[in-house]
Amino acid sequence: MASALEGIRILDLTRFLPFGYCTMLLADLGADVLKIEEPKIGDEQRQHLPKLKKEGVVFLLVNRNKKSMKLNLKTVQGVKILHQLVEKYDVLFESFRPGTMDRLGLGYDNLKEINPRLIYCSATGYGQDGPYKNSPGHDINYIGLTGILGKTGRYTIGHPVVPGVLIADMASGLFSAFAILAGLMARERTGKGQYIDLSMIDCMVSFNTQHIANYIAGFGEWQEGALGLTGETAYYNVYATKDGKYLCLGNLEERFWENLCKIIGRQDLIEYQFSGAQKQKEIMRELSSIFLGRTRDEWLELMRDEDICVGPVNSVEEVLADPHILHRGMILEVEHPVEGKIPQIGFPIKFSETPGDIRTPAPTFGQHTDQILNELGYRAWEIEGLKESGII
Repeated sequence: MASALEGIRILDLTRFLPFGYCTMLLADLGADVLKIEEPKIGDEQRQHLPKLKKEGVVFLLVNRNKKSMKLNLKTVQGVKILHQLVEKYDVLFESFRPGTMDRLGLGYDNLKEINPRLIYCSATGYGQDGPYKNSPGHDINYIGLTGILGKTGRYTIGHPVVPGVLIADMASGLFSAFAILAGLMARERTGKGQYIDLSMIDCMVSFNTQHIANYIAGFGEWQEGALGLTGETAYYNVYATKDGKYLCLGNLEERFWENLCKIIGRQDLIEYQFSGAQKQKEIMRELSSIFLGRTRDEWLELMRDEDICVGPVNSVEEVLADPHILHRGMILEVEHPVEGKIPQIGFPIKFSETPGDIRTPAPTFGQHTDQILNELGYRAWEIEGLKESGII
């Protein structure tokens, strides 16, 4: 069965989680992704804890289906080799600070002369221009600047709380994949490549649509009347159960709230679903007391067929054993030549004709260097010379 991106070749000059996740998704769909790594330590994610036998586990999870080539881009010969690769590839994806690739002679203006059809994507925290463009940052900085962090935990405990997942990282990986695919589609119509400036800050402003919409509508930061999805409403919240676990309720629609109230024997609360802040607090206290009367799984069993938006707050261990997640093929295994059999997270989208697939494990450091150079026409003695000089 053909893959959706079969024949698309991507040079991946990124590091770390967000953009490794992007190229993993594209590789799962059949793109030929070549990861370019500097010759001494490679992608620093390889060294990050926790590790298995040798490699960082996050690296192993987001670099499957890729090839790895060692290449020192700070050398004239290294730049020459990348130029040779650019002739044959469809996409170059990099995540260095603005200006770095230009200083190396590898900016878009240079490379489009070599390959006018090249889709060149630069992904950074703050973008290629603007007052913050050279600032360092991580996920917490991006969600802080864009107002997301300020809405997380402020209502429930009085101050912002660091989320349990890297929101900006994972979302920016998705935006990057979206951008590259859009660039490839545009090229099919125009025959031309283009430059893509992807900023994690821009992505997070877009992600914060709900709260920006509330502000535009005239609601203050915590004014009554704004959508109650940050812990200030009884119908959309988390409740502890008898066994110390938690349930999450998401009964936004009136029919779901009504069904919940009936199953817990509190029909008197139905009319107060969208009541003001003080009443919401009262209802939350009532529900908190009620849910402490049974275990989490007892509640889930009681509500299973009652058309209520309810679910468990699972641990990671429970996620990996959840029957629905397993049925959907989201937890798989792959054999790695060094690490042995390791779990993998499945491709999250189901295609009927061109499904995503895990074909190979994450590459060992520089595993495909000789193969790629052979394809470029380098002979064995030349490759040895490149190794001795630290170019590969």
